[in-house]
Amino acid sequence: MEKVIIDTDLYIDWINGGGHEDFLIQRPFLRYMSAVVLMELRAGASRQADRALVQRLYDTFARTGRLLNPSPSVFWEAGRVLLLLQRSFHYELKKRFPIINDVLIALTCREIGATLISRNVKDFKTIQRLVPFRLIAIE
Repeated sequence: MEKVIIDTDLYIDWINGGGHEDFLIQRPFLRYMSAVVLMELRAGASRQADRALVQRLYDTFARTGRLLNPSPSVFWEAGRVLLLLQRSFHYELKKRFPIINDVLIALTCREIGATLISRNVKDFKTIQRLVPFRLIAIE
């Protein structure tokens, strides 16, 4: 079964009224949760119902042992990728803070051999130019 990490944007769409159930629930994937994705979800959960749903996601992935923290080697590699994004693609990290999280998510996928599923095609395709990882882009 294919390992996947689903990016924050698909979860947000699902929380805000549905969508992407095929990737989030139906397809036979071995789903993992990036701690970075979970942090972004919790930070954006302003309604009580959303906070409860994010808590259930946390509980489920923690209970199954599929909640992933970026390893020290992922952080180390992320520093290199972020430097290259600044030099090669003129990213300004002070203005593009979310790119740091995207690099951590992509490198975590690569580290465990998982495919990333995201609507954030532009940034993740740019990151792919620097480091290989599998991506399913939802347009």
